[in-house]
Amino acid sequence: MLRTGLGYDVHPLVPGRKLFLGGVELPHETGLDGHSDADVLLHAIADAVLGAIAAGDIGVHFPNSDPQWKGVPSLVFLERIRRMLEERGARLHNVDATVIAEAPKINPHTTAMREAIARALGVDAAQISLKATTNERLGFAGRKEGIAAMAIALVDLP
Repeated sequence: MLRTGLGYDVHPLVPGRKLFLGGVELPHETGLDGHSDADVLLHAIADAVLGAIAAGDIGVHFPNSDPQWKGVPSLVFLERIRRMLEERGARLHNVDATVIAEAPKINPHTTAMREAIARALGVDAAQISLKATTNERLGFAGRKEGIAAMAIALVDLP
């Protein structure tokens, strides 16, 4: 049975934090605020894959109220979700994701991001599609107050 899942996440940008997107540290004057590394792209992908297997969302499995997840790289979440797929006998076909940010430029980093995501999920990088767009200077993303990401995943369940 083929199933899709949809994910969305947003985090505010703050000074004094490193910026992680797609499992890659990007040079930037601000970083995303959150309990883990606040990688909005990986969080959206995590929710998409979890949604495809009807396993809740990232907050169910990695709650921000649990100190064990404080500062954890979000790639760890994807690695654990990969094990959930394996336990169910499910196979991830592909992920398509979009980052919504005015800055920094995402496209120079998409190859490294795709490779990191693919490794964590145990798939080929060709199965991971990443895109970026701006918010045309509108809203929180347009004012550079935060970054958002959305993703869809296709999973085959036995």
